[in-house]
Parts: sequence; C-alpha cells; structure tokens
Amino acid sequence: MTTLVGLDLSGRRVLVVGAGVIGMRRTRRLLQDGALVVLVDPTPSDDARRLASHGDAELVERAVVEADLDDAWFVVAATADPAVNAQVAGWAAARRTWCVNASDRRDGSARMAAASTHGDLTLGVVSVGDADPRRAAAVRDALAVHVASGEVDLRRRRVRRGRVVLVGSGPGDPGLVPLAGLEALATADVVVTDRLGATPLLERLPADVEVVNVGKSPTNHPVPQDEINAILVDRALKGLTVVRFKGGDPYVFGRGGEEVHACRRAGVEVSVVPGITSAFSVPALAGIPVTQRGVSTSVHVSSGHVGADAATLAALTAGATVVLLMAVSALPDICAAAVGAGVDADLPVAMVEHGSTTRERVTRATVGTAGGVAQREGVKPPAIIVIGAVAAEGFLDDPVCATTSGGSDE
Repeated sequence: MTTLVGLDLSGRRVLVVGAGVIGMRRTRRLLQDGALVVLVDPTPSDDARRLASHGDAELVERAVVEADLDDAWFVVAATADPAVNAQVAGWAAARRTWCVNASDRRDGSARMAAASTHGDLTLGVVSVGDADPRRAAAVRDALAVHVASGEVDLRRRRVRRGRVVLVGSGPGDPGLVPLAGLEALATADVVVTDRLGATPLLERLPADVEVVNVGKSPTNHPVPQDEINAILVDRALKGLTVVRFKGGDPYVFGRGGEEVHACRRAGVEVSVVPGITSAFSVPALAGIPVTQRGVSTSVHVSSGHVGADAATLAALTAGATVVLLMAVSALPDICAAAVGAGVDADLPVAMVEHGSTTRERVTRATVGTAGGVAQREGVKPPAIIVIGAVAAEGFLDDPVCATTSGGSDE
C-alpha cells in the first residue's frame, strides 16, 4: 500500500460489521465524519444499543449477510471472528467497495488512518507495510501536539474565498487559549487584535502576517466598532483569512455578535472559537468560586457601563454572586445603590486586577467600603469585581463554607 486517499463519507452509507470495542471505536470516528452508519451484530454491546437509541446510527441485531453491503460506500469488518471478517472483505472486493478488515489488514482494501482534526485540516498516519496501529497512533499524537501548539504555519497557499474567525483568547495567560484558537492563529493572513487577552502569542506570528491593533481602553476608543467591522469584511473579501483576536470570550461583552452580523451581511464566511470568559476564569484563578452549593447557587454577570441596573440589584438582594466587568469607575455608585436596595453593607467584595497574569492583584473590601478602598488602593482596569459571600478572603480555606447541606451536586 503506497497511495493515500481521503474519502468524503459525509451523508453516505457505511456498514460496520461487529458492534464490539473495535467496531464502536470505528463507528464514532465515522459518525464524526458525518457518515450514515449501519451496525450489524447478532449480540451488540450496550454501547451500540445506546448509540442506536439516540438515533446516531442504525442497529441490525443479526448475523451479517451479503445484502447488507447494498448501497454501502465503505465497509468495516470488525467482528471477533476472523473468518467472518474475511468473508465480508471478500464480498466487498467482489463489489469493488472499499473495506477495512480489522483482524487482517492485509486482506482488506483500505485502512483507517490514526487521525486528528485541526480546523479544516486532518492529519492521518497509516502504516503502509504490516499494520501497527499503536505506532501510527503515537506518531499521530506527536504531530497533533506540534500542530496544535500554533507553531506550524497553516496559512492557505491556494487562493480561495476569504473568511473571518473570531477567537476568544481568554483572560490573558497564553496557556488558557483554546487549542482551536492557536490553530486559527496559525491560519491567519490578518489578525485584528484587542488590547487585552493573550496578546503575547502575536509575537509568534510570521513577519508577513498583518496585525491590526484596534484595542480599546476605558478612556480611549481609537477604532470605532463600525470601522472594526469594515476591516474584517474588507480583508476577507480580498480572499484572506482574518482572525479577530479578542480578550475573554467573543460573546461576553466582546461585541462578537455585532461582528458576526457584519460579516454575514457582507456574505463573508464567519466562525467562532469560544474563549474562557474573564468573568469566571479570573475569580477562579484568584481562589473565588462564583457558585458554591449551599452558599450561592446562581451568578449574575453585568457590565459596569450599565451601572446599578435593576437586574444587578435584584441579583444582589436575592443572594446571587454578582460579577462586574469594566466597572471600576462605576463601583461606588453600584455599591451605594445596592446598600440603598437593602443589601448588607458587610457583603464581601473582591477586585481582581490583571487576572491570570504576573501583574495580578486582589483587593478585598465590602459593599459598604469598596468605593473608598478602590480609590485608596489605586484599583485600575482591567479588573473583575466579585460581590457575594464567595468573595470573602479565605473562603475556600473556611471548613464551614466547605460543608453544605442538601441539594444537588449541580
């Protein structure tokens, strides 16, 4: 075997004979590729029955017959009986249908690669001599790690339709960027970046990648949102892959929805790689669980730009954890309104600046003192503010907080 061919099995009938461990492993891979899988086994596993009950695959509980190969584009013979597998492979060969024989790979006409998918690129490793699946998997895993690291230039070489990928880069630590985000960066011809997020990763980009900095600060908005939208659309319509590199998650106060709307109106292909929102990750890294069974069973996230809105005050009076983004300047008014609404002035407040980075600082206060403490300590953006019992200093070290009563674990 010396020729490697990629098969598009999406929407095509694939027969898997044998619903044991090997057959189910192959089935899951085929389902991920969009194949219409028919499983045939007289004594299928519980796993196969569950899969069929969910409508993911068709299950036929009997021995295989030659007619099962009718209309099949691809066949996998994966029973525990080598003779049955050889028979199925013979039927497939007579019909000129590609077949994998799991018990004797020299007998089949095809082999399934040990594969990993990275965006619209799939890496496959196949033994071309005697089959050695574990060896192929080890090589695949090593290559996958290298590609997922973002250090491989994945930019398209052929001219094609441009596209935009919104990538959430998390709170700032490059180690918290999703692998799909790293891979998207590696495909970029243009990166339109915020001021915050995992911007050190941009130093890895090839020198000829265009980087457009549109980052905002609380008092400086150099590039209006409409202009950012126009940049994304303009570059994509030129046939380029554009990565919109955003701090946190694109859809959590990141105006990602507006950018998607602009792309779709212009007929530009657009996709989103979700990021770890700073609303939850920054408190977590600072030792603050935004929910805890028996203490706080809900969390409300709000933008400081809306101030002490009714939803925020209602959440505070109901005992929910409130997480405020972009709220340093509005904090005194929010706290004053909360006390006026009946919130306990001693309710803990934690202000986390530059979360997830080497500059992280946590400042503690209460609803009654937070405004003055923030001013005295010089708390500045970017900062995540958490209000609630979970924001108390040493909350996770308190054995009383760790002991909760009743309720679900969820």
